[in-house]
Amino acid sequence: MKKKVVLAYSGGLDTSIIIPWLIENYGYEVIAVAGDVGQGEELEPLKEKAIRTGASKIYIEDLKDDFVNNYVFPTLKAGAIYETKYLLGTATARPSIAKRLVEIAIAEGAEAICHGCTGKGNDQVRFELTIMALAPNMKIIAPWRIWDIKSREEAIDYATARGIEVPVKKKSPYSMDRNLWHLSHEGCDLEDPWNEPQDELYHIVTPPEKAPDVAEYVTVDFEQGIPVAVDGVKMGGVELITLLNEKGARNGVGIDDLVENRLVGIKSRGVYENPGGRILYTAHNDLEYLCLDRDTFHYKELVAKRYAELVYFGQWFSPLREALDGFVNETQKTVTGTVRLKLYKGNCTIAGTKSPYSIYDNDIASFTMDEELYNHKDAEGFINCFGLPLKMRALKLNKKS
Repeated sequence: MKKKVVLAYSGGLDTSIIIPWLIENYGYEVIAVAGDVGQGEELEPLKEKAIRTGASKIYIEDLKDDFVNNYVFPTLKAGAIYETKYLLGTATARPSIAKRLVEIAIAEGAEAICHGCTGKGNDQVRFELTIMALAPNMKIIAPWRIWDIKSREEAIDYATARGIEVPVKKKSPYSMDRNLWHLSHEGCDLEDPWNEPQDELYHIVTPPEKAPDVAEYVTVDFEQGIPVAVDGVKMGGVELITLLNEKGARNGVGIDDLVENRLVGIKSRGVYENPGGRILYTAHNDLEYLCLDRDTFHYKELVAKRYAELVYFGQWFSPLREALDGFVNETQKTVTGTVRLKLYKGNCTIAGTKSPYSIYDNDIASFTMDEELYNHKDAEGFINCFGLPLKMRALKLNKKS
């Protein structure tokens, strides 16, 4: 009986030639797995293509609900953004896909899992760390790190020699990754950070200058940090993000351009389209301003940065990330309420926030408040105590001079 390998399959050039390469070099039975995380592509044709290329079978898995509820929303609750801009669209999708690869590999009795990631990017780490965490004895094969093919041209020659049809003509010159949460663009003219992204780059978001001249308002309801309704209508996570993507995109919201630090040590420039994500992060953060006390809010900012690093680095199934979830979930118990946002020509601004758990009290905040709530004279003693270390230091320094 042939040994089996499960291949993370997209139907593109790389994974198309990996199927015969695995058969020729390992003698494997290849089982292809395509994870649907909302790419917006038609996945059905992949069935015929994978079998025609040499796979014994293919799984096309709908992972959208899993992706949103078990990866996107926990990251949103944490407020995790990598290097202040990147909303972790690809980074959250990879562990969802890799987890399903492991489950299918175990069910099929496969001895190995294979992926088509290059040796320069982050995705190889994200896939492999998930596999290591969930199936530590599983063999991992990464062709781009071991085969003799060094370029796209060589890959096309390899495919042509075996009669494999490949998408040699690309609709876009950029390297793109798309899911329900975002669309990323890399390469071509973007490799020079001095070059401004051209309007033709954007596939989702309307360029801000071309967005409507009238602002659009939207409300988002949260329950314990999770978005549950848009404009008062309750809906599931996938439907909610899809709707906010539409609203944000037509108003030019959700374009982020950054030169990020990859895990492998290489800087890479990427332009991201994440309209729904930008709306949700803006709304969630503003609701926390109302509902979290100062110390918790400030400490959570530190946690958010570390959480983002763990997700970006592929350490989703690490003990630290899971432990941080405990802290985050505790902070979210009172993050319930409604946020109204104004969308206008690329801007997403707050137009109102309310919560039954709001710590803000306008009676205390008012300059004309009742002295029973807060006596201005009380500040004198507080300032004396708070400033005592500074005063003592100054006195000591003055004595020495």
